[in-house]
Amino acid sequence: MIFISIDRKLRRKMKLKFMFSLALFGFLDQCSECLAFAPAHLNQPATGSRQQNNMRLFMGLDMVTYLRTEWVSAALVTNQTPREADVCLQLGTADGRAVTFIPKTIRELITSSLEADGELPISTRRQLKQQKERRSGSATITYVDQRADDLKETPDESVDVVISLQAAAKMAENGLSWKKSIEEAARVLKPGGRFLFCEQTTIDGESYLEYMATIQPTKRGEAPASDDEEESDEELYPVFELVGYDDVDLVIEPHIAGVVVKAELAGMTETDLEKMEAEKEKQRLADLSIEAYERGIKKRKRKKKKAKTAAEE
Repeated sequence: MIFISIDRKLRRKMKLKFMFSLALFGFLDQCSECLAFAPAHLNQPATGSRQQNNMRLFMGLDMVTYLRTEWVSAALVTNQTPREADVCLQLGTADGRAVTFIPKTIRELITSSLEADGELPISTRRQLKQQKERRSGSATITYVDQRADDLKETPDESVDVVISLQAAAKMAENGLSWKKSIEEAARVLKPGGRFLFCEQTTIDGESYLEYMATIQPTKRGEAPASDDEEESDEELYPVFELVGYDDVDLVIEPHIAGVVVKAELAGMTETDLEKMEAEKEKQRLADLSIEAYERGIKKRKRKKKKAKTAAEE
């Protein structure tokens, strides 16, 4: 017989997690009204292939994942949005939860659609409006009809924070490209801007986090090179710098949550960096010249004033 020694704190933590899981599963099995808290598409009648998913939902499995990822998403967005951030864009706006998740320091929330036609559903607009009315002092909502994988209405480097909350899998279901949505997030983010995500660990067999690390940067200030144009041999600085990530625990469907920052030097080469440093040095010398000129003027004025005072005496 083998005995395993477990630290008291660890044992208590495991016990609390187990008790939480039992309580949540029992509550969901006994309370069908919990479906009112689920996304709109989960409450639709089960037809075709969706019937099995809804059977799992009634067993409490999908709902456990949903509730847990919602809690993690709220904590992630609330705690990891910088205080100085003004503009936030949501990839795949499906309801009004983002209004309550983002801090009140955010001044503008920009939407994007999960629909193939890029239009924001009326029900989503209504939920956003309701949440804004309930939360005083919340951000101004900019309703934009643009696909989550084609943010055509959002200029380059114009957003401080991009959030993607359980949207990638839905994009894949609706024929949108979740990969392209990450690339679009990189495009619209300002250098130093943050991308916050809570998504399925793998979608169609591909890792969400690994794909994010493979995004190829576009040379800053230029459009992507065509096939006829020769690409530069100089290596570009990567798009994202990883801040941190972790697996979402206590879920049936594996999810991952994390934060990445758009690099300040994203899309720049060593030559660009040298030019930027040279420009900074040129500007510094120009500022020094202006300061020296102003000091000379002040010195001449003081001399004239002293000479005039001496003449009068």
